[in-house]
Amino acid sequence: MAAKPSEKVLTGLQDSLVDLIDLSLQAKQAHWNIYGSHFRAIHLQLDEVTAQVRLASDDVAERLVAIGGEPDGRASTVASSSQVEALSGGRLADDKVIRQFEERLQGVSDRIKARLEDVEEADPLSADLLTGIATGLEKQAWMFRAASGDAS
Repeated sequence: MAAKPSEKVLTGLQDSLVDLIDLSLQAKQAHWNIYGSHFRAIHLQLDEVTAQVRLASDDVAERLVAIGGEPDGRASTVASSSQVEALSGGRLADDKVIRQFEERLQGVSDRIKARLEDVEEADPLSADLLTGIATGLEKQAWMFRAASGDAS
């Protein structure tokens, strides 16, 4: 039988999970409601983000189960626990979506990176998973920055 997982690892994975679920839902919401001169490009990019983040959330949830945790992706848990800033409803201008998603993607990546030291110490495999996810989120954030004309 496997050793009981570290509470820091379980918390790090669960906190990442709720942020990823929220981010995927917001990306799809923006995908449906975006408008403006960059509609098509950002509409398609939001689909890429949604697919990437959904896959990442599934990987995190499955890692939680594999190490003896119990992932909680219920709507009420995501709504009460996510640290991703809420997205307004209704139509969304493409320039605002570009800025908002660059910030959200970078924010989730930064929160994951902040958890890595604690997770790495107890479970290097979970840390490796989270590192890959944070890297992918940063790449997407950079792509949104580039769309806004700020590729730095």
